[in-house]
Amino acid sequence: MIARLRSPVTQWTAVVPVVAVVLLALTWGRHLPGAVVALVTLVLAGAVLAAVHHAEVVAHRVGEPFGSLVLAVAVTIIEVALIVTLMVDGGAKSATLARDTVFAAVMITCNGIVGLCLLVASLRHRLAVFNPEGTGAALSTVATLATLSLVFPTFTTSKPGPEFSTAQLAFAALASLLLYGLFVTTQTVRHRDYFLPITRQGEVIDLDEHAGVPSARDAGISLGLLGLALVGVVGLAKGVSPTIESGVEAAGMPHSVVGVIIALLVLLPETIAALRSARRDRVQTSLNLALGSAMASIGLTIPAVALASVWLSGPLVLGLGATQMVLLALTVVVSSLTVVPGRATPLQGGVHLVLFAAYLELAINP
Repeated sequence: MIARLRSPVTQWTAVVPVVAVVLLALTWGRHLPGAVVALVTLVLAGAVLAAVHHAEVVAHRVGEPFGSLVLAVAVTIIEVALIVTLMVDGGAKSATLARDTVFAAVMITCNGIVGLCLLVASLRHRLAVFNPEGTGAALSTVATLATLSLVFPTFTTSKPGPEFSTAQLAFAALASLLLYGLFVTTQTVRHRDYFLPITRQGEVIDLDEHAGVPSARDAGISLGLLGLALVGVVGLAKGVSPTIESGVEAAGMPHSVVGVIIALLVLLPETIAALRSARRDRVQTSLNLALGSAMASIGLTIPAVALASVWLSGPLVLGLGATQMVLLALTVVVSSLTVVPGRATPLQGGVHLVLFAAYLELAINP
């Protein structure tokens, strides 16, 4: 494994991101026949695995929690660019695009990824152990950002419907950036030890003794290939979305299911990376990835769409419906009870996965 992490330029993981970007350039904006969709899907899966590999190389070079932060922010920046691009295309469906995407990201990360990682770690190592101080700080930030950006618009009265007024949207954007910046500073500078994996005895693991540190050259190459792979993942996911949309409509499901499927595809690199960390009993790294992704999704998406709304026509609907708010509130309560002890059994993982399953069921059958 060490040799595999140290030589990113000699493997298929160096070729697939380039192939993904080339295929994206050739298929962008075109109607794809079935055979091409199958090829795009195959390359998309390869790009996901390549992204995970290169993220691990970078993570081994810079250490935790910087490694998990690199993947979370990289995925989110590209996802935000995709959202803004789709909103520029216009159409009635774009009004709720930002809300649906952000809420899907929160449910997938806080329940899907967290539940899987806790279940895998606790089944493999009897208990999943993590640092409650750092995880609790991340969870409280996610809850605050989600409430400010997705819940308040439903109840404000300055503008009809679940929308912010211009002043309220500007405040939400600035507050999101401020909170996200404050959290990153806390995570990487002032209280970095709160976000490092811990042993069964509660001792912080500052270095990963199971893998050597890649050279700066290999890490730099992997960082560039990570960017290419993520561009390929998000872009190719958008390319197959018309096929997914046709399938969803043929099955009689709501259009919002398309956003859920695309979000699942986009978050695959983080999901696989988080599960690998959980298998190695580095649950804190898994939680850093999951909650960091949820936080970055809100903290970067809301300011981006607020800026884009200056030149975009049509409404920007951010407020959640009643069912979605109940799911969000239950997620925050259950996550808080999971975090407080600093350890989890398969039961906690199962509870989060049931919540995620409930979200998927209500998305399909609202």
